[in-house]
Amino acid sequence: MTAQQLKGVTLGSTITLEEFVSVVRDGTYVQFSDAYCERVEHSRSFLNKRMEEEKIMYGVNTGFGALSTHTISIDQSKQLQRNILLSHAASVGDPLDEECVRAIMLMVLQNLGQGYSGVQLRTLELYREMLNRGVIPFVPREGSVGYLSVEAHIALVLIGEGKAYVKGELMSSKDAFERAGLEPAELAAKEGLALINGTTSPTAIGALALYDMVKAAKSADIIAAMTLEVLRGTTRALDDRLMSVRPHEQQRNTAANIRRMLEDSIIAKQSIDHRLQDALSIRAIPQLHGAAKKTLYDALITVEIEMNACCDNPIIWPDEDDGGAISGSNCDSSYIGIEMDSACIAVTSMAKMSERRNNRLINANLSDYPPFLIQGSGLNSGLMIPQYSQAGLLNDLKILSHPATVDSIPTCADQEDYVAMGYNSAKKARDVVKKLEYILAVELLSTYNTHQFMESNLTPGSASQAVLERIAQYVAPMTKDKYLYPDIEIMKELLHSGEILAVVEEKIGALH
Repeated sequence: MTAQQLKGVTLGSTITLEEFVSVVRDGTYVQFSDAYCERVEHSRSFLNKRMEEEKIMYGVNTGFGALSTHTISIDQSKQLQRNILLSHAASVGDPLDEECVRAIMLMVLQNLGQGYSGVQLRTLELYREMLNRGVIPFVPREGSVGYLSVEAHIALVLIGEGKAYVKGELMSSKDAFERAGLEPAELAAKEGLALINGTTSPTAIGALALYDMVKAAKSADIIAAMTLEVLRGTTRALDDRLMSVRPHEQQRNTAANIRRMLEDSIIAKQSIDHRLQDALSIRAIPQLHGAAKKTLYDALITVEIEMNACCDNPIIWPDEDDGGAISGSNCDSSYIGIEMDSACIAVTSMAKMSERRNNRLINANLSDYPPFLIQGSGLNSGLMIPQYSQAGLLNDLKILSHPATVDSIPTCADQEDYVAMGYNSAKKARDVVKKLEYILAVELLSTYNTHQFMESNLTPGSASQAVLERIAQYVAPMTKDKYLYPDIEIMKELLHSGEILAVVEEKIGALH
């Protein structure tokens, strides 16, 4: 196990995006602080007291949504928890991948562990054990408007219903629990609603997408710098004096990243007067990348707030004389939805510039290199068709950049007459960043292959050279037509894993 896995992540105070990802992707052990346990138990004790006093509280001793006027007796409360999970597990289609399900489970623990939901600690302990022991519920990914359905599929496993994966094998939840040495739970009043309510799935999936987007944005700076270098672009457009008179922080930082990449590049030094002015896909890298990164970092602030909030409904307020269940709409997913819609637009903007830079590399009329970066063109097509792949992916990205949150289809007999649609925003953000990684991978493949045509006295910067050497461990330069799919997949994985970013930061320090 890694040091982080051994150390674990303790829930009970604020967690960061990096800690979140370490649990979801790296399997870091999850534990609860004493404060976490005390909050949960205090909230449950208060709820039990109010139930004994026969106080009417939404979702505790009433039906749900449009059925909130129907009261439920204490004797029926256990059956109510089972019913809500069975009836709400209605998402359909292909399953969410394992890391998305783990992410949602972690967000449920964060949400309910704030101490405003009235759940039993033993219920949350079972979720925690499922995470730590690798019991991953089967969750169809389509058909949520922001909450309820996907969470219900997860919660079904708690009560011995539904299906789950253990080490990649799908089985009944009872068999999965038996393998993991766990026992199904019996849920008490309000727990069924609490486990499926809130922004846990949009926040979880959106956080994963955003983590990859931020990493890809830094990698985009690296690839853009390498492309500018081989296209003999002028670094005058990166001058900090130019950035200072339009003082957007991310624009200035992007220009600084690229200057650092190229500061010891002989190619860049000898190309400073090669052209008076480059095309916008080269000249405007700081401006577009900067605007996109600002959008992503604004989203990061929102996501980390939501990760550490209580988005349940109703909220159990146990520390005042008139405390009780306060019904509101903290479960609305607009914050995450709007940020993810904006992030999709930002990522698509970076992708469209990457495709244009790649086009300049493979177009002999623009690059001064052989057509499609191959000798013997005509007999060989070289890197002609990967640009087609970029074009197809960009078409997808433009479709996916349409905001989900501008739509609203009423549900629940018009009790939910406005719907935020934040789940779809987060879900498409996952797809968007994967397509960005492929588009950047194609540009990186072209840039890598361009270097075989460079004059021997024109050497790249040390950061570029480190990237080229790392790629050369996996991919040979293209001297004749070959099967390109494996090369593109390798480039994409080098970006997604952060390996290219790590190589550069080891050489020149952390990028902004």
